[in-house]
Amino acid sequence: MLPIVQLNRAEPAPAGRAAQGLPATSILVRDVEPPRPSATGAGGRPQPDDDDTVRLDLPRKKQPLVTTRRAWFAAAGLVGAGCLAGGVRLYLTPAPAPPPAVAPPAPTPVIAQPPPLAPTPVREFVIRAATEAEILHHTGGTGMTVFRFAGDHRVLVLDFPTLVQQGMMLDRVAALIEKAGAPRNRVLTEDELLTTIRAGGDTVATYYYGHDYSAGSLQRFFDLVDREEIALEPDEQILRRLLRQEGWLEPGVHRGLISIPAVGSNADITLSARRTILHHELSHGVFFSDPDYASFVQRFWDTTLTGQERSAVRRFLGSEGYDMAYEELMYNEMQAYLMFTHDPEFFRPDFVAMSPEHLSELQDEFLRGMPKGWLHDALAATPIDVRPAAPGNPLQRARSVHRIQPT
Repeated sequence: MLPIVQLNRAEPAPAGRAAQGLPATSILVRDVEPPRPSATGAGGRPQPDDDDTVRLDLPRKKQPLVTTRRAWFAAAGLVGAGCLAGGVRLYLTPAPAPPPAVAPPAPTPVIAQPPPLAPTPVREFVIRAATEAEILHHTGGTGMTVFRFAGDHRVLVLDFPTLVQQGMMLDRVAALIEKAGAPRNRVLTEDELLTTIRAGGDTVATYYYGHDYSAGSLQRFFDLVDREEIALEPDEQILRRLLRQEGWLEPGVHRGLISIPAVGSNADITLSARRTILHHELSHGVFFSDPDYASFVQRFWDTTLTGQERSAVRRFLGSEGYDMAYEELMYNEMQAYLMFTHDPEFFRPDFVAMSPEHLSELQDEFLRGMPKGWLHDALAATPIDVRPAAPGNPLQRARSVHRIQPT
C-alpha cells in the first residue's frame, strides 16, 4: 500500500510546466515549513539561506502519481488489454478434452425370487377316462386297473383280474356298509370277516361279484379302522392310498366307486354277465355322485311305488343278503335292479311280484322324471327285456348281479 501524502495546498502549475514536459495537472506540494528568521549578513543583506523564496522539493525524474479515475481506468485498460490478449490466446488454443465421464456400473437389480415350488406329488395310480364300452372290453393285466367313467367323471371303476383280489380289497367294506348280520358301528377283524363269509355259504371270491360305495361310506370305514386300530390288509391299504390321491377322504365329497371282475374270473363271469354287472353298478355310481339323482330316486320310492311294491322289493333284497333296515340301501338297489338290470339271467319282474307290463310303465314314469344326463339317455335307449330266464338257472344272487348258482 502506498503511504498517504499530506497536502497543504495545491497550486496551479506555472505556464512553463507544459513546455518542460510536465503534466498540466495539480502539483503535489510536500510539507512546507514556515519561513525561518532571516539571517542577515554583514551590511544587513540577507544571506543566501535567508531567501524568502519558496522552493519546491520536486521529485527527480519520478513518474507522477496517478490521481484521477480516468488515469486509473486508462492504466487498468492497459493491464486488461494485456490480460485479454493472453486470454484470447488461451481461448483460441483449445484445452485438451477431458476424458469422457465413465458412468458408474449400474447396480445389479435385486430380483425377488419366488418361493421354491413344492414338488409335484407322484401319483401312484394312473387313471384314464373310458366309456362303458371301453371298460366292458378291457382285458389284460395282472393287477387292478382304475378307470374314470367318461359319462360321469365323479365315478371310479375298479377292474379286477380275479375275484379274490376284488374280495381282499372290498369284502370288509361290504360287511360294514350293507351286509345283513354284520355290525354297522364297527369294522370286523379279519377272523370275524372270514367267519361271516363262511356262515353265508360264500368265499372271499363270491361274497360279492360287484361292489359299489359312496365316498362318505368309504371315509366312515377308514375312520373306524383308525379309531379301533384295525390292521388293514395290503389290498385295503392300496384302496386307502387311491382314495387319498383322489381327495375322497375329505368331508362333503360326492363320488361313487364301483368294481367289476374280469371275464373268466369264474365260470359265471362271461362277457354278457360282465356287461350286466357293469351297467348295474354304474347306476349306483351316479346315485352316489349326483345328489339330485339320489333325491329323485328317494321321491320315486316314497311316492310312486305303493307300499305293497316297496315291501316286495324289500323282501327280494333281503333274500339277497342286504340289510332291509337300511332304507337308503333299499331305494338305491330298487333303481339299479328295476331300471337298469335288464338281463333276465339276473333280474325278472316276477322277483318283485310285478308283471313285465307294469314294470315297463314304472320305467317310463321314472324316465320322465329323472334328471338329464348319461343315465337318463342309457335308460331311454334300453327297453326292458322280458325274456324268461333259462330253465333250471334262476338268479340266486342279484346284488350287482353277483352270481348264478344252479338249483
